[in-house]
Amino acid sequence: MAVGAVITGSSPHEGFMHLVDPNRKWYNNRRIIILNAWLVLLLITASTNGFDGSLMNSLQSMDQWENFFNTPQGGTLGLLNAIQNIGSLAGYPFAPYLSDGIGRRPSIWIGAVFMIAGSALQTACQNIHQFIGARFLIGFGLSIASNAAPMLVTEVSYPVYRPQLSSLYNTLWYSGNIIASWSSFGTARINNEWSWRIPSVLQAIPSVLQFFLVWFVPESPRYLVSKGKEAKALHTLAYYHADGDETDPLVLYEFEEIKTAIRMEQEAKKNVGWKALVATRGNRKRMVIIIAIGWFSQWSGNGLVSYYLTKVFDTIGITDTDIQLLITGILAIWNLCWAVFASFQVDRWGRRFLFLTSAAGMTLFFTLQTICSAQYAIHGTPSAAHAVIAFIFLFYAFYDLAFTPLIVSYTLEILPYSLRAKGFNVFNFTISIALIFNQYVNPIALKNIGWKYYIVYCCWLAFETVFLYFFVVETKNRTLEETAALFDGEDLEKLHEAARAAAAAAEVRHEDYDEKGSDPGIKA
Repeated sequence: MAVGAVITGSSPHEGFMHLVDPNRKWYNNRRIIILNAWLVLLLITASTNGFDGSLMNSLQSMDQWENFFNTPQGGTLGLLNAIQNIGSLAGYPFAPYLSDGIGRRPSIWIGAVFMIAGSALQTACQNIHQFIGARFLIGFGLSIASNAAPMLVTEVSYPVYRPQLSSLYNTLWYSGNIIASWSSFGTARINNEWSWRIPSVLQAIPSVLQFFLVWFVPESPRYLVSKGKEAKALHTLAYYHADGDETDPLVLYEFEEIKTAIRMEQEAKKNVGWKALVATRGNRKRMVIIIAIGWFSQWSGNGLVSYYLTKVFDTIGITDTDIQLLITGILAIWNLCWAVFASFQVDRWGRRFLFLTSAAGMTLFFTLQTICSAQYAIHGTPSAAHAVIAFIFLFYAFYDLAFTPLIVSYTLEILPYSLRAKGFNVFNFTISIALIFNQYVNPIALKNIGWKYYIVYCCWLAFETVFLYFFVVETKNRTLEETAALFDGEDLEKLHEAARAAAAAAEVRHEDYDEKGSDPGIKA
């Protein structure tokens, strides 16, 4: 196949798509199946976080947990919910340096160690102080693992499936949410403290799997190239993307594009260090978008449901423990289905369409939820309480169109390699700040002003919709390197030119291999 002939006169993306073997599908290629299986091991990092959100909701519905810890209220309850994110804050200064310094895989393993230790302490704790300390450890480990895992998914995926797989990362938050919801629903019937200790044990499962298996996952070819290990990077790409054929046109194109993009970033001093995040107009725009969607993801009214659904139930008269846990479990399954559906539409419908549809739908249904909550609070209308539950489900259907699958994948794809770990760390830091704020403020506000607190979120959701309309840039149908360069104008043009040159070099190398049976020019 003549690579240069395909590329000449076309965009890099068009050339890239023409290089994909149409017969190499995820379901009929053994090595892509193996690769995707390893990526699932990385994707479940988000399950630990999702498990935690639902666990704290469920525990507050259990009399056994409430009695063991003397019914935490107010600031203590806020600290219990916020401490995981405080632990994450403590880990953020280390996360990007570990990911870029020692690699994605070792960073995930280190994070898993902390999360296993935290889950063990949470299971065995004898007082509220140990419980708080355990959740701090879980948050600390999660900040390290969740910086590295989604980047590795994005950087090692077979290119055709990258958007869907990277979008599934945050989507699998709900897999942990479902396990926590339904295990708590079952163990709530145990009339002793094991009703809440058993779910605490289950929280460690993703981390235990990663502790033993993450070393079998391929390291990021982009990380390897950045460390001068080009031969190993080429071997990794070839092994998983082309059945080991290091002369495959797709592999050679990927390899040359990665080398070109990383070289361009390393040669540009403005793309080095933390100051680089705001050094150029393109980078400043990236950071505004990243910080905004990170904050929006936790400050769209969903924080009330994720951590304080029990309190929301109380405001509309649903106080039975079994009913509360049942609704929580069903909601988790509903969310997972919508989020998975949206993950597979990202290249079909586009990021911008999904973000705007999501924000508009959330604004509508949260407003209706607020109206019905007011009707129940003022008039005690039972039908209004039932409508609140319906509108919570509809609200989350629209939330899951964008703010579950896209916030991680969109953040990673608009960042160039040299800034990816640091920029993603800023994203995670923003989420933690938003969560801590919510987890302290929400219980206090709900206790003092009830349904009127919802009005704040109605106004904020309207602002989010307007912001996203003006700032979100469409990125569908682009390679990872091209997407990252989209914000830089001149750099995008340079990447276009470099991609054509890379394709020509790939063609020469491919022809030379055919003639000589060797592959010249790869640095060991």
